Amino acid sequence: HVQLVESGGGSVQAGGSPKLACVASGDIFTRYYMAWFRQAPGKEREGVAGIVSDGRTRYADAVKGRVTISKDNAKNTLYLQMNSLKPEDTAMYYCAADRTEDYCYGPVIGVGPSSYWGRGTQVTVS
Repeated sequence: HVQLVESGGGSVQAGGSPKLACVASGDIFTRYYMAWFRQAPGKEREGVAGIVSDGRTRYADAVKGRVTISKDNAKNTLYLQMNSLKPEDTAMYYCAADRTEDYCYGPVIGVGPSSYWGRGTQVTVS
């Protein structure tokens, strides 16, 4: 069973650059595709960024050029560096893990029904 714990959220001013982290239980990054999602109040959850086992990445158009997803396999930690934040980036941010990398390359960044999720970290931009 995979456990994911996010951190790094909070209240930031527009233009700020927080860095989110997601610590995973165990050595999963070589076997799982990892992704960041977000959900704003009243909106559907959306994929923000994904990274597969060999390090290739994909970004949603809404954040491309402003965020960077990375991982530290030795620390079992996934990161999301966010820059130039806008009020519309306000959301609960979640990390997720899935064994199937194909979900990173669908019409949108997604995960399957057997994915694992953290509880999220809130980012509020004002």
